[in-house]
Amino acid sequence: MQVRLDDLDKQLAKGLRGVYLVHGDEILLANEALDSIRAAARAQGFDERQVFTVQGNAFDWSGVLGESAALSLFASRRIVELRIPSGKPGKEGSEALQQLAQQAGPDLLILVSLPRLDKTQQGSAWFTALDGAGLSLRADPIERRALPAWLAARARKAGLQLAEGAEGQQALSLLAERVEGNLLAAQQELDKLALLHPGQALTAELIEAAVTDVARFEAAQLSEALWAGDAARCLRLLEGLEAEGEAVVRLHWLLADEVRALRRAKRAMADGKPLPMALREARVWGPKEKWFERALPRLSLGHLDALLVNAHKVDGIAKGLREPDWPQDGWAALRQWVLQAVEALSGRRLRA
Repeated sequence: MQVRLDDLDKQLAKGLRGVYLVHGDEILLANEALDSIRAAARAQGFDERQVFTVQGNAFDWSGVLGESAALSLFASRRIVELRIPSGKPGKEGSEALQQLAQQAGPDLLILVSLPRLDKTQQGSAWFTALDGAGLSLRADPIERRALPAWLAARARKAGLQLAEGAEGQQALSLLAERVEGNLLAAQQELDKLALLHPGQALTAELIEAAVTDVARFEAAQLSEALWAGDAARCLRLLEGLEAEGEAVVRLHWLLADEVRALRRAKRAMADGKPLPMALREARVWGPKEKWFERALPRLSLGHLDALLVNAHKVDGIAKGLREPDWPQDGWAALRQWVLQAVEALSGRRLRA
């Protein structure tokens, strides 16, 4: 059964399940979930823990099955923990995981951790077996718009106070800006603030002086900001991505591909198809569904055609070609294109 991370403590209070599967790219949240499960298991007498890391096709799954089935000399209850960094157990691993799901019970707890899984992996036989035998939890990144509320809850948990009203919101916004995309560092910064300023209300001035800018950026964050029409955040993300060594050609390709998907969906809507069906036909799923649902009503086919034409110009500039009336640096051209996309979302007509 799939449950939200926020509901894990309630589930653990009801009693342990035989299997827990934790998957996702947010390391802090995944590790905290795993720690909570281990702590609950120790409190119920699971004194032995065996950890296996699955690396490549040469991994010995028979060894895992043998260990899980053997009687322990040291403890009556134990945890068998499997870490699968690739997220792909393979055919032998799939069969072994299904068998482990059947072996799990009151005295044997199976704990499996993986990175983010796509829909195909979540529909596989091994995932279905583990999910059916226990609980699965997704450790997804915190979206930018939800980050201030997440930080506020974490700050209170750390014993910090928040300034009242607009001053407190400004402090949270600045803190979110400095730790975006890096929740591990965000928790460390909150712990540091709790040590440096116990009992003191957090203000923007205090955060400005005490919190290091540890934000990390990914292309997906830029997509989210772009189709939300947030120009200021787009520019900050572009600056961060450039500083982190992101390839401008790759970033441009990802954004241009999203314009093509938006264009397919818009054409389907023009043919009378409802938005959800249009998005499916355009092969849009996951977080992009929400972003595109908000963006599509604000964009015309003319906007999308112009953005696509200009995207081809940016692609040429990034590969060394010259375009009249455009910056000749790839990053500068991409910034100009991104601002054009934000203008399109506001209803302004673009020049192809």
